[in-house]
Amino acid sequence: MRAEGSQGRREARVRPRHTSQDDLRVREFEAYVAGAGTRLLHLATLLTAETPDDNPHARRLLTLALARTYASWDRLHGEDPYAHTRQCLATRFANGAWHRRGGLLRPRARPAGLLARLSPQERLVLVLRLREGIAEEQTAALLGLSAERVRAVLHRAMTAVLSPPPRPASAVGGVKAVPS
Repeated sequence: MRAEGSQGRREARVRPRHTSQDDLRVREFEAYVAGAGTRLLHLATLLTAETPDDNPHARRLLTLALARTYASWDRLHGEDPYAHTRQCLATRFANGAWHRRGGLLRPRARPAGLLARLSPQERLVLVLRLREGIAEEQTAALLGLSAERVRAVLHRAMTAVLSPPPRPASAVGGVKAVPS
């Protein structure tokens, strides 16, 4: 009988699972996502070279990066959550695209557009340097490359973006090409 009584008292002292600190954390994170979500989705869409209207890979990439940010929300200690999420996006994109593992960026149809002509590495460096304004040294540290390599990749990406796409070969010597 005594064991039942002490057990009952222990159960009565159990704290509720959700405290006001948890609620505050959720509200802070929701406010962060409401403020930065659109910009982060645009960043992910640029990385995946999908169209803004049809970007399931970018949405999945962003969801995974936001989940990682939420998991470490209490450990950020005043750090910029946008920079943390951007780093998670870049890292996850690099691992999924460069190494072709995990199926994160499994191709459906070849995306069309200016950035689709670039390799994933070129796209990542171009977007981080020009769209996000991250310094060359920080980009190199984030991607595990040398600053010279980042500079070379950016130069190659800029050349590809600024040069016109190759045109189909014209007919030679008055012979017309047969449409297929």
